[in-house]
Amino acid sequence: MSGVKILELPFVPQAISSYTGMQCQAASDCGLYERFRGGDREAFSELYRTHYPGLFRFALHITADRARAAEVVQDVFVWLIHHPGAFDPRRGELSAFLNGVARKILQRHERQQRRWAPLDPLVHAGEAEDPDRTLDVETLRRAIGLLPMPYREAVVLCDLESNSYEEAAALLGCAVGTIRSRLHRGRELLARKLKVK
Repeated sequence: MSGVKILELPFVPQAISSYTGMQCQAASDCGLYERFRGGDREAFSELYRTHYPGLFRFALHITADRARAAEVVQDVFVWLIHHPGAFDPRRGELSAFLNGVARKILQRHERQQRRWAPLDPLVHAGEAEDPDRTLDVETLRRAIGLLPMPYREAVVLCDLESNSYEEAAALLGCAVGTIRSRLHRGRELLARKLKVK
């Protein structure tokens, strides 16, 4: 992780020290998070064990690469260690907050990749496409990974993660209508990439 710049997100002041009277949908998360903020390493480990699978699945759907997905999840928890006061349970669940951090990290990675993308991509000669080939999971992951990020996020959250339009809109911080249009466009682009009619 040397040379990795920690992602800067809007910071919630450290003055938030008491969660009394706050409604938290996942009370165990709030308790663990409060213990983590107090320096309890075991609480951090439990948060990691609890939230790693969902974050990894989300990152894998977005990146279509297991190694990159694991790196993104690691970056999320490294960021969390450096910003223990950033989560505010009054604004939502911890899982949604961590997904938001993952999205920011993924967006940063995508910007960096575009910066170093080759001008003339290599074309592999002799790879004829078979129109009758069966669609496997890796092919689907790669195709989703090629979608522009707004469409990719909509497809992952709604089609792969089974979130409702309202839940996806809340996670992405946009209107439900925006999610619907991004999902429609994302499905069209995906169908073209997979040559499915």
